[in-house]
Amino acid sequence: MKIMLAPMEGVVDSRMRGMLTKIGGYQSCVSEFIRVTDRVLPVKVFHRLSPELNDGGMTPVGTPVIIQLLGGNPEMMAANANKAVELGAPGIDINFGCPSRLVNRKQCGAALLKNPADLHDIVKAVRRAVVPHIPVSAKLRLGYDNTDLAVDNALAVQEAGGDFITVHARTRADGYNFPARWEWLARINESTSISVVANGDINSVEDYLRCRQISGCDDVMIGRGAIAVPDLAKQIKCQQQDVVYAPMVWGEVCHLLFQMGISMEEDVQDKHIGMRIKQWLVYLKRDYIEAQHCFNRIRKMSGFAEMKNAL
Repeated sequence: MKIMLAPMEGVVDSRMRGMLTKIGGYQSCVSEFIRVTDRVLPVKVFHRLSPELNDGGMTPVGTPVIIQLLGGNPEMMAANANKAVELGAPGIDINFGCPSRLVNRKQCGAALLKNPADLHDIVKAVRRAVVPHIPVSAKLRLGYDNTDLAVDNALAVQEAGGDFITVHARTRADGYNFPARWEWLARINESTSISVVANGDINSVEDYLRCRQISGCDDVMIGRGAIAVPDLAKQIKCQQQDVVYAPMVWGEVCHLLFQMGISMEEDVQDKHIGMRIKQWLVYLKRDYIEAQHCFNRIRKMSGFAEMKNAL
């Protein structure tokens, strides 16, 4: 059983990865996507989105951070994947799931799900470019407008040499407005021989157990649930190992908010730190009633300097 921390642009950055993996439960993380166009990107781009490359591609507690690439040109995706590995990436993930209209207009992300051959060509090029011991994976949705090609897309990645796939159990058209369709993960799981990592609506231990039962997937990737419940991966891991564990209480979570702010003071503007604290509280409000009270208290404060005493 493997638990992965999902990429979330502008939310799960290196600081958040460091904090969540320190709590425990994760076997790996995936970076925010690095956009590939028509050239090999400079080193600074890779390091900006995954500073962990300076430390062997690991978070401070030694959790691997897989580099995610987004693009539609097989040759350039391959060249940038090779560059990432040269810089120390422990794995390469290819984003075929981004629902952004801007991204999809450029025939990247979820737009590629319309043609399994495109997925095959990109994964095959990346797999050939990367040394064999480095895993190459792909992040998919169930489809663009519908699920007609869900299995075909998964098989295209498999046939191209992908080591595993992560499937967000919604289509691009679904966005985040409809429940994840875990039953589709079961169909994909039954049709493929590579590992299928389940993603979507895993927000509690109970969700994890139901997802595993319905999908048949042993491995999961957690995104928004990980932000809303910072120790969710540890809760799941302890449940699987039959270990008694007391979930974090609000005081401990609030301390994480405070530590996040402190860690940003040296290199981030005060108002932007405040925005990150508020952003995190929005996610936390779902599971901690105290987070709503905290948000109300700091809502009109302009920066972290004002928020310190409140936190």
